Amino acid sequence: MPAHDQTTETREDSERPDVAAAIREAIARGDFAPNQRLVEADLSELFGASRSGVRAALFELTNEGLVERVQNRGARVRAVTLDEAIEISEVRMVVEGLCAAKAAERVSDEEIAELRALGAAMRAAVGDGHVLEYSELNKVLHRRIVEISGQDTAGEVLQRLRAQNVRHQFRLALVPGRPNVSLAEHLAIIDAICDHAPEAAERAARRHLVSVIEALKAV
Repeated sequence: MPAHDQTTETREDSERPDVAAAIREAIARGDFAPNQRLVEADLSELFGASRSGVRAALFELTNEGLVERVQNRGARVRAVTLDEAIEISEVRMVVEGLCAAKAAERVSDEEIAELRALGAAMRAAVGDGHVLEYSELNKVLHRRIVEISGQDTAGEVLQRLRAQNVRHQFRLALVPGRPNVSLAEHLAIIDAICDHAPEAAERAARRHLVSVIEALKAV
């Protein structure tokens, strides 16, 4: 293979994980709506990537279940049904319970202070009626628990599951009274982790996801 082609291929290979991560994050943020078409040329311009890099990223995200291919229409964001959202939450219940338990075993004094501060910020956001701010803090808390747990594989699984479920999570955040219920559940998780109580932390995380599942069914 000519040196130029090898260089081009290497450059494109290095682009692919970044492009896939950028599209995945955009889906998780809700920038791309369910069933929205993902046009390679538009994504290439948006993310400053080659068409082949975008194509490879879409293939990767299709394998993850975030994107689907429609015959003669290209790629689009896959819409997750309510039944799928419940199944995803059931898987999250197990994995997040594990992460909470591991976090309780490993958490440092500095991380305890950080989690307590996050809990206080979440309480203030709910008290002030700032639903979207609370939703963002919620994401930060879940991410930090996984990071503190040191469970990288679980973190990758949860990232994909949350991205698939973003539309249903947003709908739940807007249900009247739901933030108050969610807040109490998250504070219980924080308390258990900060108390270095793995079993209590796992139970609290599982209770939270059971509550999410019940809320999904009600909505």
